[in-house]
Amino acid sequence: MTDSSRRARRDAIRAEYAAEESEAAEAEAVEAEQAVVSVRVPASLAEALKARAAAEHLPTSVLVRRILARAVQSPDAPVVSVEQVEEIVRRVLRESA
Repeated sequence: MTDSSRRARRDAIRAEYAAEESEAAEAEAVEAEQAVVSVRVPASLAEALKARAAAEHLPTSVLVRRILARAVQSPDAPVVSVEQVEEIVRRVLRESA
């Protein structure tokens, strides 16, 4: 992949993301008094969030709000569940074999 095609792909992703977030923010602001928080994340994390949201049939912004709310409401809760750790270990073992 050339630099210009990478740049074009990245720009397209950013534009799609910005449009999605803008629409979600406008809709949410109408529903209730809310604040918009912008945050930069690695592209891989953004893609993972979008994939998970799609798998759960949710808008990405709803998924992110749920994750943030859980983290703030339960600050002592583990960030990663036992099941997730076990899956990571299985994946590492598979990939290293």
